[in-house]
Amino acid sequence: MANHRKQTPTLKSLSARQWMKIASVIAAVGMLVGAGVISRNFYIAEHHDAAQSQVTSYSATDPDALQVSRGQARDSIKGADKNTTYVTVKINGQSRTVLGSDFTDVKSVLDAGNITLEPEDSVSPSLTSEVTESTVITIERAGTQVETKDEPISFNTVKKETTDLPKGQQKVQTEGKEGVMETTSLVTRSAGKVVSSNVFTSYVKKAPVDKVILVGIGETKVTDTAAETIGTTTPVGEMQQWAHDYLLKNGYSEADFTATVYIISHESGWRVNATNGSSGAYGLAQALPGSKMASAGADWATNYQTQLKWFWNYCASRYGSIQGAYNFWTANHWY
Repeated sequence: MANHRKQTPTLKSLSARQWMKIASVIAAVGMLVGAGVISRNFYIAEHHDAAQSQVTSYSATDPDALQVSRGQARDSIKGADKNTTYVTVKINGQSRTVLGSDFTDVKSVLDAGNITLEPEDSVSPSLTSEVTESTVITIERAGTQVETKDEPISFNTVKKETTDLPKGQQKVQTEGKEGVMETTSLVTRSAGKVVSSNVFTSYVKKAPVDKVILVGIGETKVTDTAAETIGTTTPVGEMQQWAHDYLLKNGYSEADFTATVYIISHESGWRVNATNGSSGAYGLAQALPGSKMASAGADWATNYQTQLKWFWNYCASRYGSIQGAYNFWTANHWY
């Protein structure tokens, strides 16, 4: 009797030829999977490198960048194309980028950016310097501010004759002390340097003290000369107030008053009887000789008003105006 049951193959029943077919199929499947993984990694790496090497429109305008793309990234920036050049300009620390083509020097960049230089501006590098995209042009604009400072006022040496000392003997009666002048100026600076400085007000904070030297003349009577007079006891503030009112009443300006205060403060410290021991110059304005002031009044030796009137006339006749005398004094420290 025949056996009609279906024969189920087992691993042991497979022939060598069947085993070779199975191994070929498994190898083919493994190669396909491996090729897919390699292709995926290559694709990722290639696109990652491309993304890193591409210069974006932001990096193209980076003032610290030394190389920039001239490809499609530039086309995305308004007003730029593949031939556009970028140069950074800093004005008082504020940066801006100037776009253009065929830049040759600093001046060509400023012209392209419609940047106008002021007379007192400081530019680095110079206008004729060549530029590249790594060049940073720096412009420092001048600024004006009010500055106040104290200046010393020199004291005078006054010699007085006295019969209390033997003839020819000298003695210091009072030691000299410098005064203090407070000056307020408009100072303009550019790139840390002073471009201009104009004094618009000043006053004596502390009047100087004369150095007084007694000179003995024995039994001889002291001659009552201008240098030996006591002088006025009028306070400095009162003298300055009179000068201010007189000038404005007679057609002068505040600037003339300021110039007067400056010169008189430096020449005599507002001492009517101030005498220069070397030259003999005398009075508020240090007239040489002091007797010149007699043209303004007989009381020239002791009257501050007479001395100031002579001073103003002297300024007008020699320098054209009080301010003309002031300009000469500030340039030469004498007048």
